[in-house]
Amino acid sequence: MSELQDLTALIRANTPLIVIETQDEARVVDLFRQALSQVWRALYRWSITEGLRRLDMDREDEAEGPPDASAALQMMKQAEQRGIYLLLDFHPYLGYASSQRQLRDIVQRRHSLPHVVVLVGSKIELPAELDALAVRFSPRLPDANALLKLVREEAAHYADEHGGRRVEVDGEAVQQIVRNLQGLSLTDARRIARQLIFADGALNANDLPQLARLKFELLNRSGHLHYEYDTAQFAEVAGARRLKRWIEQRRNVFVAGDASPDPYRYQLDPPKGMLLLGVQGCGKSMLAKATAGGFGVPLLRLDFGTLYDKYHGETEKNLRAALASAEQLAPCVLWIDEIEKGLASGGEDGGVSRRVLGYLLTWMAERRSAAASGHVFIVATANQVHELPAELLRKGRFDEIFFVDLPDPDTRVEVLRLHLARRQLPADDFNLPALAAAANGFSGAEIEQAIVSALYTAHAERTPLDTDLLMQEIRNTRPLSVLMAEQVGALRQWARERTVPAD
Repeated sequence: MSELQDLTALIRANTPLIVIETQDEARVVDLFRQALSQVWRALYRWSITEGLRRLDMDREDEAEGPPDASAALQMMKQAEQRGIYLLLDFHPYLGYASSQRQLRDIVQRRHSLPHVVVLVGSKIELPAELDALAVRFSPRLPDANALLKLVREEAAHYADEHGGRRVEVDGEAVQQIVRNLQGLSLTDARRIARQLIFADGALNANDLPQLARLKFELLNRSGHLHYEYDTAQFAEVAGARRLKRWIEQRRNVFVAGDASPDPYRYQLDPPKGMLLLGVQGCGKSMLAKATAGGFGVPLLRLDFGTLYDKYHGETEKNLRAALASAEQLAPCVLWIDEIEKGLASGGEDGGVSRRVLGYLLTWMAERRSAAASGHVFIVATANQVHELPAELLRKGRFDEIFFVDLPDPDTRVEVLRLHLARRQLPADDFNLPALAAAANGFSGAEIEQAIVSALYTAHAERTPLDTDLLMQEIRNTRPLSVLMAEQVGALRQWARERTVPAD
C-alpha cells in the first residue's frame, strides 16, 4: 500500500490518536489534504502561535479558536461534527494533568464525537496513559523520482534568480546526487540540493564530497560516528594485492546497486564487509581508508569507546542510533577500528558487551534483505584475534577475513619507496633492496618510523639522508616481531589456516 492509502485507512477506521514524528510539517498537512479526497472529514490545524484553523475550506486565514491548548481541547470536545485535528508541537502541554485528562476524554470518546487527533512534532514522548492509546505513523521518505523532481525544481529556482542562467548539469553526477540524497526528508534534501546548486551554478562530480559532508553533519545527531575526510587510494598502500583485487571485483555492484547496467547484478549479493586481522602497524587502518577511496564513497569511523554508558540499555541505544545514521548515509564504508575492544567476551561489564554483540550480529544478518543498509560496507580491524567472540568469526558474518601480515621483501621495497616519495626524497638515490633486507620483520609503520628517525639524525648532523644513515637506523631498531616474538608468531600461526592472506 502507498503512504496515502495507509493514512486513509487510519482515518476511515476513526483511529482516535495518531502520532507523527517529523520535521516536515508542511508535507504532513499536504498528505492529510490529499486524504480528504478519499474520505471526507473537517480538517483543522492547531499551533500555539495561530490557534485552531480550519483547512478543508477557504477559511485558513481565520482562527476558529484561541491558541490556548486547554481551550482548543474544549472546542474539540464540543464540536458538532467529527473532524481531524492536527496538533503541532502539542505534546509539551500534556505535562499538565488537566490537558492530559481532556485529551484522554476525547480519545476515549467520553461525551465527544469520534475525532481523529494527530500529534505532530520532531520527537514526541507521551505519558504512559496516552501512549497505550496511540498509533504511530511514519511518513515515507521520498523516492528517487521525487528527489529528481526536487533537484530540477531547485535548478529552475536558480535560473529564475540569476536572469535565466541555466544550471550546468552532468547527468551521471545528478544520478549519483539523487542516490545519495535518499534517506533524507524532502525538506533536508531540498536544503542540501539548493546549497550545492547555488554554490557554483553547477551539478557535477565535484559536488559529491560536499554532499557527503553535509549529509553526515545533518544525520549524525548521536555524535558516535566520525567522518573521515582523508581517505586514501590503493596506490598509496604497499602490498595487499589480493585484497585490492577483491575490492575492485565488487566495486560496481556496491556503488551502483540496482542502477548498475550489468545484466548479472541480480545474481550477486551486495558485498557486506570484511574483517582485517594482522600484526600491529601493518596497514589495516590505511586499508580501511583505501577501501572507501576504492569504492569512491564516504568513510565513517565508529568508535566503540563512545558508545558505552553507565545506564542500563543506553549503550545498545547508542549503537542503534549510530548504525541507523550509517544506513541513512549509505552508500558508505563503516570502519570499526579495533573491534575486539568493544566486543571482548567476559562478564565484567554486566553483559553489556554480549548485548552489543548480539545487536550488531542481528543488524549484520538483516542487511542481507535490507536494500538501504545493504550499501553500508563494514571494515572491521582487530589486533588481538583471541579476544574476538567466536560468533563474529563464523563464516558468513563477513564476506571475507583477511590477514595483513608483515611485509615480504618486495612489499618492503614498495613501502620504502612510498615513504621516501612522501618526503620528496628520490628513491633511486637509495639501495632499496639492501634496506628492505635489513628491515626483515619490520611492519610498514616501523619502516616509516625508521625513515623519520634517520631524517632527524641527518638534520642534526647537517648532512643529507643516505642509505648508510637509514641502514644504521634500521639496525638500531628492534621491531615488534622481535620484542613480542611469541605473540606475533602465535597470531601468524593462527591466521595461516583460518584467514585469507591480504597479499
